[in-house]
Amino acid sequence: MYLIVFLQGFVFYGPVATIYRLERGISMYQIFYIESIFWILMILLEIPWGLFADNFGYKKTLIISNIIFFVSKIVFFRAYSLALFILERVLLAVAISGLSGCDIAFLYNSTEGSNSQRVFGNYAALATAGYLIAAIFSTEMVRISVGSTAFYTIFPYLIAAIATFFLKDIKIKDRLNLGIKVSFKHILDNKVIIFLVLAVAFIRESTHAASVFLNQLQYLRSGIGIEMFGLIAVGVQIASLSSAKSYVLSDRLGKNNSIGFLIVAILVGCFGLIFTVDKILSIVIIMLIAGSMSLIEPIYIEIQNKAIISADRATILSIYAMIGNLIAALINPIIGKAADFSVQSAFIVCVAISGFAFLFFKLYQRYNINQN
Repeated sequence: MYLIVFLQGFVFYGPVATIYRLERGISMYQIFYIESIFWILMILLEIPWGLFADNFGYKKTLIISNIIFFVSKIVFFRAYSLALFILERVLLAVAISGLSGCDIAFLYNSTEGSNSQRVFGNYAALATAGYLIAAIFSTEMVRISVGSTAFYTIFPYLIAAIATFFLKDIKIKDRLNLGIKVSFKHILDNKVIIFLVLAVAFIRESTHAASVFLNQLQYLRSGIGIEMFGLIAVGVQIASLSSAKSYVLSDRLGKNNSIGFLIVAILVGCFGLIFTVDKILSIVIIMLIAGSMSLIEPIYIEIQNKAIISADRATILSIYAMIGNLIAALINPIIGKAADFSVQSAFIVCVAISGFAFLFFKLYQRYNINQN
């Protein structure tokens, strides 16, 4: 699993993904519009995939998903129209919704819950490490052509798909023909965690917009040349490697305090990007935002998993993911429309989104204490 996620980090076009799409005739609004289609499909597919994984096995689910993931990269390379970029996102939605929850459930069951936060942290860090290496190579590939970055991304995804066949499947204890009603009942038994799911969904979307799409517009606004995007991405990914040490922060501050502190850090970072046109400060803030989110993820994943005591782990995780997908589907067109107006407007929207994240997190803290 570590090898697979490392290889899937080799997204050579990542540092120039927005520029790549713009060069092929896609506007900023269309980029976020396509993202909304992606998230709507994720909403529809999350639960069916979760049920499939819980009833037919994690390995089968991972194999099918990673093959489709590989195919999506071929389509992305061949895309020169809105229709093909939408097709790429459709395939990606099928793949990611299959992996979502299933990979985490697979890892959690592999460790039997022991040191799971460290495992999740390492898993996230290896994905980041793969992307970091890809970003270094991307700097040279861009000198050839922006399109070459998409072409070379195909090959590590092929190897990752092949590697999935060599996984040792996990025997799910007490495997039953579980239905969706049972899974929702299990969630309602611990409904307080929904506030945390909403908080992370909002802050994740704010981070994703700022550090994946808007960052490249911010670099251009600050006077940074496109040939430097790869090297900047290396710095951002080094900050994201902090996920492997998230347990150190949560041991010192506590899991809840750590998440609250990091949400505030992202909010402040997005606020700073509204006003600055300084090259160094822009890069540092993007690093702060990406690094903070990478620290949140392993803590959040462990809280989620420890709250699940039933056998339908992948289904419940998929339901949580579906909630996040719904938030993303609603938010993306708003960010996209704001970005077409100006990058500053888009960052204002990100600040508002981060504010909602903090509000839901405070509700989670309050009702979680009361429930305890």
